[in-house]
Amino acid sequence: MNTGKKILIVDDDSVNREFFQVMLTKLGFAAEEAVDGHDALDKLKKFHPDLILMDNIMPHMSGWELTKILKNDTKYRDIPIIMLSALDDVKDKVAGFELGIVDYITKPFNFSEVLARIKAALRNNELFTQIAVRESRLGLAEDLCRDMKNILADLAGSLDGMDADIMPGKTRKQIAELDARIDKTIREWEDIKKNEIGLSVLESQIRKQLNQENN
Repeated sequence: MNTGKKILIVDDDSVNREFFQVMLTKLGFAAEEAVDGHDALDKLKKFHPDLILMDNIMPHMSGWELTKILKNDTKYRDIPIIMLSALDDVKDKVAGFELGIVDYITKPFNFSEVLARIKAALRNNELFTQIAVRESRLGLAEDLCRDMKNILADLAGSLDGMDADIMPGKTRKQIAELDARIDKTIREWEDIKKNEIGLSVLESQIRKQLNQENN
């Protein structure tokens, strides 16, 4: 799972950066370092990570400020962010989750725990991506079916004015059967959408669960 996964480490503490760089690289991740928020924005232009491991308290630009910028940018808003902080107050944790981070780890931290949370965040992000692709494909297929139904309706209207010898009843029957199948497919999709958990709802539930675990 680690192969090819890229992590951006944002921390003004060189010891922390080097520690994560060495450990994550040994585990098969591609790790890049940024010394502060401004440096991170520069690195993101060339190094688009699968996850950002970010310190909260940094000079020039805090982790909160950087998170706000990233979550308001369509290029970066979907990158999961794990916040590392010396602040253990519940309000700080809640503020982080409301900004859009996926996890909050207080210092001092255990690397095994950080690694487990990194893997969990990457798995969840892959799940979100798969659901988003699925929803997009279903939407395209549904639009295609509706377009085909409209075409069939236009064709059926044209047939009404044609001589029966020119357009045999079998063809009319086939068009009617295809129209009925499209109707059935659309109804089935509508039933699925009523009962399924959408991407936004699923993401909200996971964030709520992570928030509860960290309180």
